[in-house]
Amino acid sequence: MSVDHYFLLGRSGLRVSRLALGTMNYGKAGFHAPFGKTEDEARPIFRRYLEAGGNLVDTADFYTAGQSEEILGRLVAESGSRDRVVLTTKVSHNTDPGNPNAGGNGRKHVIRAVEDSLRRLGTDYIDLLLLHVWDTLTPAEEVVRTFEDLVRSGKVRYGGFSDVPGWYAARAQTYAEAHGLNPFVALQIPYSLLGREIEAEYVPLARTLGMGIMGWSPLGGGLLTGKYRARDRGVTGDGRLGGEGAAWTSPWQADERAWRIIGVLEEVAGGLGRSMAQTALNWAVTQPGMGAAVVGASSVGQLEGNIAALDFELPADARARLDEAAAVAPRTVYAMFTTAYQANGINTGSKVGDKPRGYAPPLWHG
Repeated sequence: MSVDHYFLLGRSGLRVSRLALGTMNYGKAGFHAPFGKTEDEARPIFRRYLEAGGNLVDTADFYTAGQSEEILGRLVAESGSRDRVVLTTKVSHNTDPGNPNAGGNGRKHVIRAVEDSLRRLGTDYIDLLLLHVWDTLTPAEEVVRTFEDLVRSGKVRYGGFSDVPGWYAARAQTYAEAHGLNPFVALQIPYSLLGREIEAEYVPLARTLGMGIMGWSPLGGGLLTGKYRARDRGVTGDGRLGGEGAAWTSPWQADERAWRIIGVLEEVAGGLGRSMAQTALNWAVTQPGMGAAVVGASSVGQLEGNIAALDFELPADARARLDEAAAVAPRTVYAMFTTAYQANGINTGSKVGDKPRGYAPPLWHG
């Protein structure tokens, strides 16, 4: 089992694994503390990811109150893998309550946060810096200029976005292009069989403007693994989503639609002789626009199960069943962009496409 096939992230020369290792649970402090791992517990997971050929590692400045970055920095140093790994961290959240400039996306905070992340990570540069979340206030132009300065200073290699509106990402990327500045190469947003809403706007945006999508929560917060079952007041199962009042860390609810999708997934996975998690992860990471899927792991065994999701090709009939079960009907104006509307209302009587099949054959040097 390995993840040693690498692809370019967005319109860049950065080679990354299709599975990114999420380290949100490295540490025992802050918001993520209840499900955190100590450094000794995280070490074998991180080492196994490297041994399998993985190189894309994801963290953030506020994960486990900074402990995630500290632990990750030490693990990278002791493994001697700094030049090999693509170290990704994020900035936006406030790490100094009461200080209005210790959070958000303004220049003052972003530069301070990067300096703090560099110290915690024990490195002098960040391979990929993501704006963690839209703060609804800071102009896109200021963010672009700040990231440009960080890249020019050598402290950041590439920039990207996480959880921002589509129009904001487009505004920033277009501004960068128009002014000859370094473009953004990644867009990290939630994506799974349970949540395909991004396909209406974010996927064409990313593909057109050169940003590779890094899908987070590709297993729907664990719902798509099959370890949870429905019950009257929520879900039950051995995990962070089970139990009365359990913390919900997925952007999608365990509603009737979700359980229908899970049922079809279980049938498809059984027919393939694969686990539900592997089948759902394979589907997500091979969807259009996807550069990588961000997966966490609480054990080496769980990580190896996720890695095995890359060992097979999802048959066309299996993908079709999953696509149909998880389909999201386009709403309002998006309905006008569908193939059916375009064929009947725009190209009536003619069959029109972008490029003929084979116009841009895939490149693979392996």
